[in-house]
Amino acid sequence: MSVSLQKGQKISLSKERAGLSLVMVGLGWDEVQQPRGFFGLTKAQDIDCDAFALLLSNGKLAGKQDIVYFGNLVHNSGAIRHMGDNLTGAGEGDDEQIMIELNKLPAQYDRIVIGVNIYQARARKQHFGMIQNAFIRLVDGRNNSEMCIYNLTENYSGMTAMLFGEVYRHNGEWKFNAIGQGTADDSIGEFAKRYL
Repeated sequence: MSVSLQKGQKISLSKERAGLSLVMVGLGWDEVQQPRGFFGLTKAQDIDCDAFALLLSNGKLAGKQDIVYFGNLVHNSGAIRHMGDNLTGAGEGDDEQIMIELNKLPAQYDRIVIGVNIYQARARKQHFGMIQNAFIRLVDGRNNSEMCIYNLTENYSGMTAMLFGEVYRHNGEWKFNAIGQGTADDSIGEFAKRYL
């Protein structure tokens, strides 16, 4: 049974699912429908949100090789895989997915930060206030059953990147923390500098 999380709530993945090894992280969002101008002739530019995962050791990012995103789809350990870039956010369900093989993750990594940024947000004058129905959900890869979902409900106007949540190892147990923190970072690289 899926648990609906609130901001700041933590859940133990290991306790809920004995033997859990493969987690699918699904991220989704919809654009707020904008008026289309005089007689609907002008179309607003699509918002291209990009999901990413940062692999941290003791809270720190060692280098760009530990960032999994549309430009680096598979971590060199093989434990984290980005399933590809969705350029528009159109359609139902997950817009982007990241697969995490917990049993393959090298021991030095204790935290996986999951975030989303808006591609070229400043240049396109876009921000998360133009997005609605954003969520992150974790699915047990063995049977595709949803373990938890966190719907972001705050107003994130002016924010161009978002820390959705993190999967982390604590006392040998895997947990998930629902965060939902917006930032004004303009790129994945800029966001990643927070962890150097």
